[in-house]
Amino acid sequence: MARPPGTGGGPLRRRITDQITAYGFLCAALAVFALFAWYPVARTVVLSFQEVNFVRGSSWTGLENFRTVLDDPLFATAWRNTALFTLYALLLGFAVPFCTAVLLNEMRHARAYFRVLVYLPVMLPPVVVALMWRWFYQPEGGLINELLGAAHLPTGQWLNSSSTALVSLVIVSTWANMGTATLIYLAALQTIPGELYEAAELDGASLRQRLWHVTVPQTRFVIAMLLLLQVVATMQVFTEPYVMTGGGPQDSTVTVMLLIYRYAFVYNDFGAAGAMSLLLLLLLAAFSALYLRATSRHTR
Repeated sequence: MARPPGTGGGPLRRRITDQITAYGFLCAALAVFALFAWYPVARTVVLSFQEVNFVRGSSWTGLENFRTVLDDPLFATAWRNTALFTLYALLLGFAVPFCTAVLLNEMRHARAYFRVLVYLPVMLPPVVVALMWRWFYQPEGGLINELLGAAHLPTGQWLNSSSTALVSLVIVSTWANMGTATLIYLAALQTIPGELYEAAELDGASLRQRLWHVTVPQTRFVIAMLLLLQVVATMQVFTEPYVMTGGGPQDSTVTVMLLIYRYAFVYNDFGAAGAMSLLLLLLLAAFSALYLRATSRHTR
């Protein structure tokens, strides 16, 4: 008996054909991702072991680039400033989006308007945000000092003092990036069954108890993932210190990414920039692996 056309080959052949078709559609996206993501990573690894010279060509130097960056007096300063920036960003920028999402979730009127208002800073270009806040922080004529002066409160040298410059950058970063995290938290909050809150209210739970025993456990996976993403993002902070302070005053805002930029485009030492980038990559990869391993059991 003749077999109908298109039914031969069995399920294995059909699965192989489906896989080839799927990867065929993905080829363009994979090619773009490989060109702009994987290739720069691989190139950075190669550069970290080379002395780069665009005239004579590159030569292998082994671990010399790593010795160069380790002997740099700014090496420890950059890592310390980056760690402090990340710590301050977690203390401020991690709680603010969650609390904002809780407030938006409880609103009954104009919720869409406030969502747009919270997300608006994310749509602004980062350089524009940095320039705008640099004007806000101006000692003379800046918006913040003008408002403080009008309220008869002490003003400050926000970006010109080593004691306040880093915290001032954290505030800018938090304001500019909190919109995305807020909307993600809000989406997670809206998936929590209302019956859980009703049961908690019947048991006499206060607002704080409902938040701690219902909201936080139900959103723990989102909280854990956003915490990881925020650490990875803040460890790579560059725009704010580059545009607003240039690393000053007194190197108090020099970050790892800013030091990498200086190696590459100020000192023209692409090998040292590659070595510093590789150290940052290894640190973030190790932290991510350990963090995911430690939290995998608690977020299931």
